[in-house]
Amino acid sequence: MLIVLSPAKSLDLESPSPTKLHTIPEFIPRAAELIDVLRGYSPAGIAELMDLSDKLAVLNVSRYAHWSEDHSEARQAVMSFDGDVYGGLDARTLGKPAIDYAQRHVRILSGLYGLLRPLDRMHPYRLEMGTRLKNPHGANLYAFWGDSVTAALNRQAADTGATALVNLASEEYFKSVKPKLLDVPVINPAFEDWKNGKYKIISFFAKRARGLMARYAAEHAITKPEQLKDFDVDGYAFDKAASSERDWVFRRRVEA
Repeated sequence: MLIVLSPAKSLDLESPSPTKLHTIPEFIPRAAELIDVLRGYSPAGIAELMDLSDKLAVLNVSRYAHWSEDHSEARQAVMSFDGDVYGGLDARTLGKPAIDYAQRHVRILSGLYGLLRPLDRMHPYRLEMGTRLKNPHGANLYAFWGDSVTAALNRQAADTGATALVNLASEEYFKSVKPKLLDVPVINPAFEDWKNGKYKIISFFAKRARGLMARYAAEHAITKPEQLKDFDVDGYAFDKAASSERDWVFRRRVEA
């Protein structure tokens, strides 16, 4: 199977990586097209486009200016992204077999790079998939990427013998994938917590749980999606009654 994750807004560019293994992203020339568009914006323009503070806008304009198609010294994606999902995944503490598994079975959707393998090198950037960035292909990044991300997932599913795509990405990012064009079915895990007398999705916990499930798959070398129903990390458990064939609900009754 293949697992897709969202990237993160925040980056950790300082913590050491436990591995020197690396690969190069497939869509660097396409990313360069977007960088050319972004270089046309002033810091004020980026702040307005992305709803950023002036400080963050200046930082990212500088990143666009220094971005290069040469990724020989860039940092691995899974060791760069920070935030709730990547706190759950905690890739820096994975052993080599689990990192190898992630490299083969986990993919990260990206506004700038389209699709990344965990060990693909990337330059630091800020470009969320939902950004309404006008470009030569249309009015936003969904138009820019078109069918490219889906086609890449189909190729990689075929290469790995995947029989399903496990969607652990956010709605914003998974909109870059066209499920009707995929060669494999999509499974959508959801994570709910008991709060105020009912189960509900709590964003922070749900994001972390997505990373925890990806880590669980890597540590257990899971090859069949059905095995994910045994996921029991941090008190979550599969709820068959609340689930359907492809929408799987995991719940925990811990007051949040």
